[in-house]
Amino acid sequence: MSIKISQNFDAGAIEVVRAEHAAEISLNLRKDSHADIAQWFYFRLQGARDQATVISILNAGEATYAKGWENYSAVASYDRETWFRVDTEFDGKVMTIHHEPEFDSVYYAYFEPYSWERHLSLLGSVEQTGLARVLDLGNTVDGRDLNLVVVGNPEAEKKVWIIARQHPGETMAEWLVEGTLNALLDPANPIARSILDKAVLYIVPNMNPDGSVRGNLRTNAAGANLNREWMTPSIETSPEVYYVKKKIEETGCDLFLDIHGDEALPYVFVAGSEMLQGFSETQMKEQQAFVDSFVAASPDFQTKFGYEASKYNDDVLTLASKYVGHHYKCVSLTLELPFKDNANLPDLEVGWDGARSMKLGEAMLQPILTALNK
Repeated sequence: MSIKISQNFDAGAIEVVRAEHAAEISLNLRKDSHADIAQWFYFRLQGARDQATVISILNAGEATYAKGWENYSAVASYDRETWFRVDTEFDGKVMTIHHEPEFDSVYYAYFEPYSWERHLSLLGSVEQTGLARVLDLGNTVDGRDLNLVVVGNPEAEKKVWIIARQHPGETMAEWLVEGTLNALLDPANPIARSILDKAVLYIVPNMNPDGSVRGNLRTNAAGANLNREWMTPSIETSPEVYYVKKKIEETGCDLFLDIHGDEALPYVFVAGSEMLQGFSETQMKEQQAFVDSFVAASPDFQTKFGYEASKYNDDVLTLASKYVGHHYKCVSLTLELPFKDNANLPDLEVGWDGARSMKLGEAMLQPILTALNK
């Protein structure tokens, strides 16, 4: 069986330079469909069973976030259900994957993918619980559905918003949301029941369906970085933000969480809103209470490593959590999960993965309840 590399499937992304022999496969990262961003990869290799395979990604050093390859290991799967890490090295220019596949077909990816089919299945399963509704907010640039999950009574006093995958290649964000929804919709979960006694939750599991299916890292089908569109979104280029922002204006917001993944930092952390003009002492206390509760709820969450407030510049209000924090004066946070591993609690076989993300999503209920009790 000859060697074959393919990427023509949901979220697939790679460019083939040479693939005649398993020991000499050369590839390039493919840019986002409408933007000059290269990082996400997801491809299938056939024909290399029981062969010492060497896959060189030649332009890795030119990636948008080249530091993401330092101490990084690619993920692989035979069935796209069970993913594991494989030996990977980066010399500053070329990233090389070393693996001896056990079967004729194997998939490699930047991080464990979250498929469009799984997304649709998640929406179907949560509505069947009878505790949630799935609403249509509008169409994406490519005409896909942008859906909102509403959990609880919309007449509840408190309104909690959670959005994920503004950057579509950050698939760990939707894995987290699945964990949050599973816990929230469990009638035997006392934290979930306490939350729903006080609040309604508005959850967008995937803010960027087009980018997800196209295999983009950060942008939608029009080339827009949705997390830079919150001041002036448009139906033409950023309808995803336009419709969600409009819905938030309808409902109001008492707690906002925007879920992301960080390429370089091997930790779980939040970026707060303390750099905002007018950020009050009360807001600081409430933000700190959320963070302290999260630390207590999950050892995977930490506060030592993260972003400096000075990271944000004059366009800070174009970011989702900063825009919402400024306009609604509520706790509004960006939660970052790693592409690599959690350096505090490493797992050499799988690193950080979908299952760890889901567990973190379950644990997130505790700080949500803490915030609602303030």
